[in-house]
Amino acid sequence: MASSFEKFQKRRVISSYFSVVLCIFIVLTLLGALGLFVINTDKISGYVKENIPMTVYFKREATDSTTQAFGTRLQNSAYIKDYVFVSKEDAVKNNPELMKDYDTMLDENPLLDSYDIHLKGDFVQKDSIKDIEVELRSDPAVGDVSYDNVLVDLANENIKTITFYILILSGVLAFIAMLLINSALRLSIYSHRFTIKTMQMVGATKSFIRRPYIWKGIKLGLIGAILAMGALVYIVYWLDGAFPVLNIWEDWIPTAIVLAGVLAFGIIIAMISTFFATQRFLNLRTDDLY
Repeated sequence: MASSFEKFQKRRVISSYFSVVLCIFIVLTLLGALGLFVINTDKISGYVKENIPMTVYFKREATDSTTQAFGTRLQNSAYIKDYVFVSKEDAVKNNPELMKDYDTMLDENPLLDSYDIHLKGDFVQKDSIKDIEVELRSDPAVGDVSYDNVLVDLANENIKTITFYILILSGVLAFIAMLLINSALRLSIYSHRFTIKTMQMVGATKSFIRRPYIWKGIKLGLIGAILAMGALVYIVYWLDGAFPVLNIWEDWIPTAIVLAGVLAFGIIIAMISTFFATQRFLNLRTDDLY
């Protein structure tokens, strides 16, 4: 009978420890994922902005030497990410719906030589891109500069809005994480409340009673944090493979900071929660334990 009861107690303790580790793992993984998103916001916003095209059209009388000189100017510009020259002939090939009209109805190619340009993300701002447009239009060979200014405004406004709400969500989740981890550890300590009170009644000091439980809490927090770090590393590798342009793993320092923060948060919150949970039962009267 005693052996069966001991096995039952052991299973219950293991189950409570497993619940604590699982809770810490899930919460820290979610919190770490949000942290990864926040620290990579600039890369994500840069990727979106750098895919907004700008097209520079030349006047019909522009010569090859003029367009080549303009390309050299773009190459030496600090705000250019990449560019490609599109000749009149290439423009027709890229617009097959015009090919029929071009061959049968028009005497000459109606399209113009142009450069398709992608700006660096830092310059895709309302004021900056306007200044760049004015600078490009100042060239006498340039006939027109075209870009979607509405898309530029939407990209900047939406990124700021998303980042703001993500920061709020991170704060809320951090608070919920503390509550959930604290509750899980308190339930774990609850099963030892009679042992704690018995040790106190035979003269053990509070610090002596708390010490093994705090160390156990730290170990559980460490296990949950390590599992969460493993999940986050997998997420980073997956994102790096799916979106190589972001180079998340190449710039490993911000990612390492998030992983270290997850580890520290898991250990600290587990230690603090265990301390207060143990202290609560130490301060209870014997009658209140039932």
